[in-house]
Parts: sequence; structure tokens; C-alpha cells
Amino acid sequence: MMTKKDAAFIKYWEQNRSKEKSLIKQFFPGLPIGLGISTAILLLLNSGWYVRADMVALSESSPVIIFIAIAGIVAFTGFFYKKFRWEMNEQAYKELKIKEKENNTNSEDKKQETN
Repeated sequence: MMTKKDAAFIKYWEQNRSKEKSLIKQFFPGLPIGLGISTAILLLLNSGWYVRADMVALSESSPVIIFIAIAGIVAFTGFFYKKFRWEMNEQAYKELKIKEKENNTNSEDKKQETN
């Protein structure tokens, strides 16, 4: 039996699945997560909790390399998170469509049996 929530999700996803698949729609909503991870990494680098790691990081890497690495983390995390959410919604949509089809088939069979 389909719930109202399931039916609302199917209707929403049929209307918005192509919009949410676009690259820009997949990239920008995931940016805050990437920025959060990058901020945590920078805070750990600057906190001084592991002195030897700080010495190695400061002596062997340049700020440009760290910036490029942080930008890469932000971009990858931003894109990966939203792509993962899109795939999860697509899977849920397909499962609900199968469930809806089975419910329709079962209700049609019951109608034919009563006639």
C-alpha cells in the first residue's frame, strides 16, 4: 500500500529528477560539507596538537599546495555528496514505482475476480 508520502515523493521526483541531475545543482549544495571538512583539516594543521606533523607540513609543503588540496577536497566532497543523494533518491523512486505497479496489478486482479 502506497502512503501519501510515497506518492508525493514519486510526483516530486518525476518533476525534478532531470533538474537535480545537472552538474551545477549537484555541485553547489554539497559545498558546505566540503568546506566543513576543509575547515576541520586547516584547524588541525594550525592547532599544534601534533608538533612533528606541523614541522613536516611547514617545511615540506607550500601554502599553494595546501590551498590546491583544500580546493580539491571541497570540490570532490561537494560533487560526491550531492551525486550520492541523487542516486539514493533515484533508487527510492524506482523501488516505489515497482511497488506502485505491483499494487495496481493486485488491485486489478481483485477487481477481475469479483466480476
